Amino acid sequence: MRVIGHTDKETLLPHVHRYTDTEATIYTDEWRAYGQVQREHRTVAHGLKEWARDDDGDRIRDVHVNTIEGLWTTLRNFLRPFRGVHKKYLGGYVAMCEFAINLKRITPAFISSLVAQHSV
Repeated sequence: MRVIGHTDKETLLPHVHRYTDTEATIYTDEWRAYGQVQREHRTVAHGLKEWARDDDGDRIRDVHVNTIEGLWTTLRNFLRPFRGVHKKYLGGYVAMCEFAINLKRITPAFISSLVAQHSV
């Protein structure tokens, strides 16, 4: 998860290419900035009320962006108790949320690492 200044093509494409494997399949909505992603690319057309699609005919709707939308919901819920975060510090809060998502649970080692960071 990263904070970027703009979602235009000039900003978004280098970001996507830097943080994804060249063999990755990218799943997005129809936002124009994604149109020139140089990866295998599947889209859903939210503007046409399409939320998921079965491209290979196996009756499983495998083209969707529900997973990433759920991740952004997790971030929004993480930020909610702060009642607003200054944009200068947003990247740090996003990093904390990402770390918590990747950690999956709070452990004594996690608490120790937080205390160690605070003590510096």
